[in-house]
Amino acid sequence: MRTSVGETPYLLVYGTEAVIPAEVEIPSLQIIVEAEIEDCEWVKTRLEQLTLIDEKRMATVCHGQLYQQRMARAYNKKVRPRNFEVGKLVLRCILPYHQEAKGKFAPNWKGPYIIRKLLPKRALYLGDIEGNDSETAINADAVKRYYV
Repeated sequence: MRTSVGETPYLLVYGTEAVIPAEVEIPSLQIIVEAEIEDCEWVKTRLEQLTLIDEKRMATVCHGQLYQQRMARAYNKKVRPRNFEVGKLVLRCILPYHQEAKGKFAPNWKGPYIIRKLLPKRALYLGDIEGNDSETAINADAVKRYYV
């Protein structure tokens, strides 16, 4: 059983739990002929089974949405919002594709830098302490506050 949907994948696809032999739950044509079940009775039971499949799938969708909300709530509890302001000091992350990345013993952060400008969607323009401004915007996820 999957925690995220609350049902087994087999149940979602076929509408019944896996039972061996499978003909116990969903009778095949051969079993119908041997049991001498009328066609209209077989059609009614089959339609009932199909509507139950739809109901189970809808219940699974609802269960999946509740699971996603629970997971988002648990994640958001641990997230601390980071607000940046113009003029504050930050450190910039040195990513592997930067020229400053010189191996595993090299520092991971460079700076301090001063935030020169805030852009929408968490982008920043940084500048040196000497006053040299950067021409490229940096994502706020790649910086952290610098405390003197």
